[in-house]
Amino acid sequence: MTPRLIPNAPLTFLATGLLAFSTLLAAIATATGSDRPFVWMRAGDTLTLDPHAINEGTTHALNHQMYEPLVLRDDVGQLLPALATSWRQTANPLVWQFDLRRGVTFHDGTPLTADDVLFSLNRALAPTSDMRSRLQAVETIEAIAPDRIQITTRVRDPLLPIQLTDLFIMSRAWAKAHGVEQPLEYAAGETTYASTHANGTGPFRLLERVPGIVTRLVRNETYWGWPDGAPMTTPASIDYTPVPDVAARIEALKKGAADFIQDVPADQIAGLRQVPGVRLKIGAENRVIFLGLSVAPTVDGAPNPLADSRLREAVALTVDRLAIQRNVMLGQSIPTAVLAPPNINGFPDTLDEIPPRDLARARDLVAAATATTGPTLTLDCPRNRYVSDAAICEAVARQLSEVGLGVTVVLRAKAAHFARVRSGQSQFYLLGWGVPTFDSAYIFLNLLHSPVRGLGTWNGTGFADAGLDRKIEAVARLTESRERQRIVAEIWQQLNAERIYVPLHVQTLVYAMGPDVDIPVDISNTPKLKNAKVLPPQPPGQQPNQ
Repeated sequence: MTPRLIPNAPLTFLATGLLAFSTLLAAIATATGSDRPFVWMRAGDTLTLDPHAINEGTTHALNHQMYEPLVLRDDVGQLLPALATSWRQTANPLVWQFDLRRGVTFHDGTPLTADDVLFSLNRALAPTSDMRSRLQAVETIEAIAPDRIQITTRVRDPLLPIQLTDLFIMSRAWAKAHGVEQPLEYAAGETTYASTHANGTGPFRLLERVPGIVTRLVRNETYWGWPDGAPMTTPASIDYTPVPDVAARIEALKKGAADFIQDVPADQIAGLRQVPGVRLKIGAENRVIFLGLSVAPTVDGAPNPLADSRLREAVALTVDRLAIQRNVMLGQSIPTAVLAPPNINGFPDTLDEIPPRDLARARDLVAAATATTGPTLTLDCPRNRYVSDAAICEAVARQLSEVGLGVTVVLRAKAAHFARVRSGQSQFYLLGWGVPTFDSAYIFLNLLHSPVRGLGTWNGTGFADAGLDRKIEAVARLTESRERQRIVAEIWQQLNAERIYVPLHVQTLVYAMGPDVDIPVDISNTPKLKNAKVLPPQPPGQQPNQ
């Protein structure tokens, strides 16, 4: 069987977007000196500027430039104080207190108060928020002093501080003035003032947002948290520009029309190493790329062949992770058999063995599960969200054809792809998942728990088990103990047995930048440009370290 590839691209939008992008590049090319913005290019745009609407990495990455959480992770994953200077679990293990940083102002000049923090965390708990799973144990939030908040949980939640790293703080007054006191319901296609406007406390202020084209930021000169020597070494202004075509991003970097590009495929590394003046930074991301397999009897109104566990097992026995690493990722990935990067709490080492391909057994399973020829599956794949995502899907389709499974690959823009997965409309899909808490519970709560009460919002497989839900919720409230370790191990074992996910690899990140720019690879792929260094011009002919 020959795999089919369906682009599914909205051509009118693409044509309009390319014209606007060409105009933007022309403007950048003619700007010089202080008039020229620092141009940051990615394959895809942020989904929204509303900081509590959707739990998605690219969206968090841009919002981190304008908004701030109470607690932050640096580029290597170390937990740091941000808008909270300290935090503690009180004598009552259900109560946490956070001391707030003094002298911080929002971009509109109003001071940060405990009331703003109270408002923001409650906003993140709203029914329309996709960030609720980060606060699922919270009972009440109180401002007990002008610079202190207190969070009381229903059950013990030892991981509460690390859940806060992407929970951004907004101004209550600003939100009320613009009618955005509740997060937009992103899954319903809503847009609000907060979709395209921002008022945070972060290092950069929003000047303009044209979705799909450019988001313009300017340095916040009164920012409280500039590193030593900054802001003199940081960009004075930033044009965040989504450019889906990798060749266009690389050409812009070569011509000096871009300063920093992300989402560089592995097959471009060797060529970029030969380009004078291009600096490369490479590092592993805290993210696993995997296949999701629906167990629902019907999907999108049609019978679902993957509801038969024999076909899911056939997929697991056929997918060749090492071939994907070798031929698609060109060595720039770490094959895995576990739905988690190896640096998280509770990582199941004993399950991390890449199973050998068994095509004979896979063919037998396909034959046993289907009376006639093998079914045709539809593999939903995002376009330009993960490194080499389309090529990964095409490779999986070719591999599955070897055992009689026909696969049609459908490429969609990431917003449409995510909506399809989250709504349960996809029978078979590619997804990536980062773990900002560095703990197994985050994976369980979002990808394995039943989609109820703001949990399981990214579980698009149709899998639900009330008993397993109870275990997952227990893990989220247990302290580091033998009991917690035992339950975590049991959950991993059951997840492995259900075959609703087929892990592929831990993603490797490649950042490419101009010779005068230095940006470290961020393990969560949320680079903080307040730490970017725009270096003095290099002497002619001198190459940056690559």
